Amino acid sequence: MSESIAQEQSDLNLEHIMNDLDSNALYDARGHLHGLLPAEIALLLSSLPIDYRNQVWSIIAPEMMGAVLVILQGEVRTGLIEQATAQNLIDATSDLDINDLAILVGDFPAVVRDKVLERKGDSRLETALSYDGRTAAGVMDLNVLTIKADLTVDAVLQYLRGQSKIAANMDSLIVVDEHDKYRGMISVSTLLISDTHLVISTLMELEKAISLNMALPDVALLFEQREILSAAVVDEENVVKGRVSIDDVLDIVRDEAEHVVLSSAGLDEEHDLFSPVLVSARRRAVWLAVNLFTAFLASWVIGLFEATIEQIVALAVLMPIVASMGGIAGSQTLTLVIRGLALHQISSSNAMKFLAKEVSIGLVNGTVWSIVVASLAGMWFSNIPLGMMLGGAMIINLCCASFAGVLIPLFLQKKGIDPALAGGVLLTTVTDVIGFMSFLGLATIFLIN
Repeated sequence: MSESIAQEQSDLNLEHIMNDLDSNALYDARGHLHGLLPAEIALLLSSLPIDYRNQVWSIIAPEMMGAVLVILQGEVRTGLIEQATAQNLIDATSDLDINDLAILVGDFPAVVRDKVLERKGDSRLETALSYDGRTAAGVMDLNVLTIKADLTVDAVLQYLRGQSKIAANMDSLIVVDEHDKYRGMISVSTLLISDTHLVISTLMELEKAISLNMALPDVALLFEQREILSAAVVDEENVVKGRVSIDDVLDIVRDEAEHVVLSSAGLDEEHDLFSPVLVSARRRAVWLAVNLFTAFLASWVIGLFEATIEQIVALAVLMPIVASMGGIAGSQTLTLVIRGLALHQISSSNAMKFLAKEVSIGLVNGTVWSIVVASLAGMWFSNIPLGMMLGGAMIINLCCASFAGVLIPLFLQKKGIDPALAGGVLLTTVTDVIGFMSFLGLATIFLIN
């Protein structure tokens, strides 16, 4: 219900703004924007065609620009940065913390970036810019609060009361030694209920820290496995450098989900929904070209059996069934393997056992459905042998589809290629070629005199 309300509100915001701009009522548009949160403005901007978007961007207050840009991603963000003046970009960073600045400043023009770095004068910002955004270091909170292991609970509570700003989502504190090396974690609830004279080292939990270079999917998996809300991030010498919270992990999971969905269609989550037609067409042309090649390959296989099809026209009617069933079966296996690889459930240790299981499933389903389609095709064309050839081809294709659905993503990952991006195209090629070849081949052998 709440999702529906949120969707209705975002649709209403979009409608109001577009009506205001169509009527050239910029004052009304500014009034509508004034009541929106940065996240709502970011969603609005990414939903607007580029000409509308630029008009809205021109009436947003500079102090709001920074918070909005941090939420936006990819081409939408870079396009709006190009539209803003250098002074507006500098003003937009005035109220941002180090973490948000590190996200944003990397997309600024070099001159503006240098001015922001000079204005902030914080060495942590330059350090953050050097981190790989695809690792824990790229998403961690640099404003980390640590406490010494030899302090008492009372001393820590007094220390916390003296802090001017504490993160609202801080569920625990990071415990370090006198050299800022990581020791463990202690929850805020434990601090509140423990005797004030107890020493922190006797109360802390020995949670394992996250490495600076840990990949983001691994960070998300670690949080899921340990059921934790935050974790310390350390360097090679075990010195605490930051903190990752569940908020960061939710962003990671969302981004990974978007990546998988869009990659399966050969698209990129960084692309602007309203990017120019020629730009979008050029990007999609690559995968259309790949698909065209695979389509010609399947057509070539069909062409090898042209004489057979001329003698039994029913083959042309029935052969898409074999390819389609193989494609569905293979996609099911492919999806499971890609998910298993992402969650580290599949490795070289168990891959062959999983392969055997999937091929067995293909054999069972192939046998069951081959009986169904063989019976239907035999009655449809009054040709029982034709139905039997269709059933036999389906068994072959479903087994091969399961086999390819396991091996293709494993091979692609080993070669450093994203299985979600290229797996579907390769699988479709295999199921089409094997499906057509098996059906037409069996028909040629057993039905043509």
